Amino acid sequence: MNRKTLVLPAVAGLLTPVLAACGGSDSGSKSGDAIVVGTTDQFTATKDAPAPLDPAYAYDVGTWNILRQSVQTLMAQPKGEGDPVPEAAESCSFTDSGSERYACKLREGLKFASGDPVTAQDVKYSIERALRINSDSGVSALLNTIDTIETQGDREVVFHLKTADATFPYKLSTPVAGIVNPQDYQKDKLRDGFEIDGSGPYTFKAEVKDDAIVSATFTKNASYKGSMKVNNDKVELRSFADADAMGAAIDKGDIDVMTRTMSPAQIQKLDAGSDKNADLVDMPGLEIRYLAFNTDATSVKSKAVRQAMAQLINRGELVSKVYGTQAEPLYSMVPATVTGHSNSFFNKYGNPSVDKAKSLLGKAGITTPVKLTLHYTTDHYGSATKQEFQILQKQLNDSGLFDVSIEGHPWATFRPAERKGEYDVYGMGWFPDFPDADNFLAPFLDKNNFLGSPYNNGTIQRTLIPQSRREADRLGAAKSLTEIQDTVAEDVPVLPLWQGKQYVAARDDITGVAYALNSSSTLQLWELGRGVSG
Repeated sequence: MNRKTLVLPAVAGLLTPVLAACGGSDSGSKSGDAIVVGTTDQFTATKDAPAPLDPAYAYDVGTWNILRQSVQTLMAQPKGEGDPVPEAAESCSFTDSGSERYACKLREGLKFASGDPVTAQDVKYSIERALRINSDSGVSALLNTIDTIETQGDREVVFHLKTADATFPYKLSTPVAGIVNPQDYQKDKLRDGFEIDGSGPYTFKAEVKDDAIVSATFTKNASYKGSMKVNNDKVELRSFADADAMGAAIDKGDIDVMTRTMSPAQIQKLDAGSDKNADLVDMPGLEIRYLAFNTDATSVKSKAVRQAMAQLINRGELVSKVYGTQAEPLYSMVPATVTGHSNSFFNKYGNPSVDKAKSLLGKAGITTPVKLTLHYTTDHYGSATKQEFQILQKQLNDSGLFDVSIEGHPWATFRPAERKGEYDVYGMGWFPDFPDADNFLAPFLDKNNFLGSPYNNGTIQRTLIPQSRREADRLGAAKSLTEIQDTVAEDVPVLPLWQGKQYVAARDDITGVAYALNSSSTLQLWELGRGVSG
């Protein structure tokens, strides 16, 4: 068979893979070779971002997926879903009733791949380094509830938090909390280029051309001690210019696995079983796409303009024309499968309506048509992004209320320009750092947020986010989370569009494919193995 749809049980509002892949075609790779994985992610060092793989800087799904294989964290997201589990740590727990003191004990005998011991002092150094550098990627904001870090001997680390944070164990599972060797990483300067040294399941070596990674080799780390069972000795990750080139490579047997991002047409072809060389596995995902606004920009400074766009955009049409069954409309930044989700945008705006949008603009005294440029990245979220923005452009322009143009940019220039506030309106995707509603809200709304957004809501930042984090039972946080989502629907600093599934394709002798990605789109190369064709 060529399609593996995972039928998954719900766990804490999420979904858990339970099925491994099988297939029925001859593999082009020989047993014992490195498993070769294809991706369209691009890894580039530029003047604006010279240190793309430093844990204190990296903050996108592609670079994190490299770091998760090579840099160890105290905690890790489990094979399926659920609460984080100890990884470099032997144990971790809150030691007070208020979720403000979190203590971890390291596994005995931990070593970096270089042979140097991993100590509690290295953990403290690594996390304080990320906070001190405070890179403009915004990744250090994940650690902003930390007040002080103390060590007790070589194996115990205690985090004292500024405020209660039930999500803190998840944050310690993210690469920004990765443990690095002070011998390799300066305390106040990012490490430029493409070298990584850690204590994770693999060592890492990149082949670089023109300041970009062409391929990367992950070799099993003999010194690794942690929760991951490594099912292979070597994996090679190859970067392709587009989905078509990646698809041609798997057909020829040059690669064994395709990950993100396949094109919608490619997925449809695999789904139909018309490609005898690869099997498709689809699994639940928490990827979302949204528009973001520079709320200080003249063109969208008025809330009415942003509300009118929310009133006009037809998510159903957008999804059906571009992604079909591979995505579904989203009416909140929090995906529908995550505890705490509320359909706030639909509750406020209902179905698309030109008359309602016209009324919103008229009451605010906005002259129409409103002239805007929508910016998108050409090479980071897949080839369908351009078509998606063409449809958004048509929907807004057909109303007669907007005069919209669109511009595409490569990620290497798009992201720095967005952070500098050069775009009034721009399209982004979000792959969660961890599967909790907080991580679909705080990164966009809190101080020092990921987008560098000027939007500032004191009630959200000082009351609702801290309030929601006090609830260890995430159902208990629903009231605060709903209020945040309703406020976002009213003010529209961001505008959610759709939530997508995720897909992996593999040749028939590759095992563990169903666990190659978790719901947060974390690439788990250690799960892949080579089995028997047939």
